[in-house]
Amino acid sequence: MAEDRVALVIGAGEATGGAIARRFAAEGLTAVATRRPRNLEQLEALAESIRAGGGRARAFGVDARDEDEMTAFIARVEAEIGPIEVAVYNVGGNVRFPILETTSRVYSKVWEMCCFGGFLMGREAARHMLPRGRGSILFTGATASVRGGAGYAAFAGGKAALRALAQSMARELGPKGIHVAHVVIDGAIDTKWIAENFPERHKLKDRDGILRPDDIAEAYWNLHRQPRSAWTHELDLRPWIEPF
Repeated sequence: MAEDRVALVIGAGEATGGAIARRFAAEGLTAVATRRPRNLEQLEALAESIRAGGGRARAFGVDARDEDEMTAFIARVEAEIGPIEVAVYNVGGNVRFPILETTSRVYSKVWEMCCFGGFLMGREAARHMLPRGRGSILFTGATASVRGGAGYAAFAGGKAALRALAQSMARELGPKGIHVAHVVIDGAIDTKWIAENFPERHKLKDRDGILRPDDIAEAYWNLHRQPRSAWTHELDLRPWIEPF
C-alpha cells in the first residue's frame, strides 16, 4: 500500500516549478514532478538533485493537456506512490503575437496549456482528495491573469480563464476541506531566459528587484500549511520595485 505523502508539481521547470518541488520535498513529502516527455532528461536531473539532498522525488513525462493521460497518471500516483496532499499547476504559455497574427491554433494551444491542463489536474486531484477531506490545489497565475496586455491576447485569455477556474473550485471545494489558491506572479523571475534576453532587468537581482524561485516556493509552502480558519485564495507576489 502506497503511503508517501505526495506534492504533485505539473510543470516543474528549472526555476519556479523545480523550486516548489524541492521545497515540499524538504518537508518530507515525495515530490512528483512532471514536464512534457521531451523534457524528461532535465526533469530527471531535478529529481536526482532532490534525492541527493536527502529528499524523495519522482520524475514523469506527461502531457498535461491529454485527458486520458492525466487521469491515468494521477490515479497511478495515488496507487503506487501515495496520497496527493498538494497539487500545483505551474504550466506557462507566455507567448506574444499581434492580434492579427494570432492564429486559432496558437490561441487554442495556449488556452490548453494555461487553463485546460489546470482543469484536468484540479479535477482529478479533487477526485482523490475529497474522500479524505483535505488537500491543497494551487495554480500559478501571472500579471495576465488580471490584466491583458497588447500582444498577449492568447496568454491573457488562458491565464484569466485559469483564475476563474480557481475561483469556482475554491467556492465548491473549500467547504469540503480542500484549499484552492491562485498565485499571481507579477514580475520577472530569476531564470536563465531572463538573464539572456533581459540582462539589464536581471541585474536587478542584486537589489531583490526580480522574483527568486526559492522565495516563490516558500510562499507556496506557506499557502499549503495555512489553517483553514484563515485560508488565502489569491496571493500576489511581486518584487518591491515592480509597479502595480
